[in-house]
Amino acid sequence: MARKLAATTLKRLEKKLLAEKERLEEVIAEVDRQREEIRLTATGSEHNVDPDNMDGGSLAFEMEMEASVQANAMELLAKVNKALGKMKDGTYGICEVSGDPIPVARLEALPYATTTVENAGKV
Repeated sequence: MARKLAATTLKRLEKKLLAEKERLEEVIAEVDRQREEIRLTATGSEHNVDPDNMDGGSLAFEMEMEASVQANAMELLAKVNKALGKMKDGTYGICEVSGDPIPVARLEALPYATTTVENAGKV
């Protein structure tokens, strides 16, 4: 049961997706920069990531948190790119499970949504 979103709605949602894409790319790049900085300065024992070393344990935890942030950002970026691809091929806003239209309110809140709320856990 396909429906065509209004051009203005589609443009507004595309703008949101592009802004989110830019934000996520910046997050990923910043984590990469921080990792490289740590790698380059990790010559002394105070920068040792050994968890038995008090500073190292803190550094290891920080690196693990950054890795988690980066993984999450990469996952969201993949969803954003998928949504942008769906816009190009004309399938944006259609539930991947039921084929029903995804309510515009859901797309406004989560522009990379690929399912209706009812089918969210089924993909």
